[in-house]
Amino acid sequence: MTEFEQYDEFDDENYKSKTQIKREMEALQDLGKQLVALSKSQRAKVPMSETMRDALDEADRIKQREAQRRHLQYIGKVMRSEDHEAIQHRVDLFDTTSALHNKLFHQLEATRDQLINADSSQEVFKKYIEENPDVDIQQFRQLIRQSQKEAEQGNKTTSKKKLFKLLREIQEKKLNL
Repeated sequence: MTEFEQYDEFDDENYKSKTQIKREMEALQDLGKQLVALSKSQRAKVPMSETMRDALDEADRIKQREAQRRHLQYIGKVMRSEDHEAIQHRVDLFDTTSALHNKLFHQLEATRDQLINADSSQEVFKKYIEENPDVDIQQFRQLIRQSQKEAEQGNKTTSKKKLFKLLREIQEKKLNL
């Protein structure tokens, strides 16, 4: 095989430069940093292997700066064998600055406003109950009625906030957050 024949077998589509590989490793380390920053209860909800969980627990224990840096490199190495897209998705749900978190937040606000709006509240209510059958219907209706009454009076927002909180709790159970 000549030198030129070796280059013919070279696959341009799967080629990654050293720089590209380094960027990917740094991205995995950054994801590892985000995981380290999560609380233990949030970490429990992230899909990952026991090796990764052990590495994150070890990261909590390490206090020296240089040791932390080296351990984050190790977490990046362990992250290569993880489903980092699923992990990133779950971390984004916890991150209040992420687009996914904001999208879910705005959807909840829209649902709440539709439930309070007297014109479309019954259809929205029925649809919501069909999608979430384990909702306490009595409490749900009571919060909607109180929110509608407050909207007519125009000065309080207590029930509106409680309704939003209930909707968020239902969504978190549904998403297993």
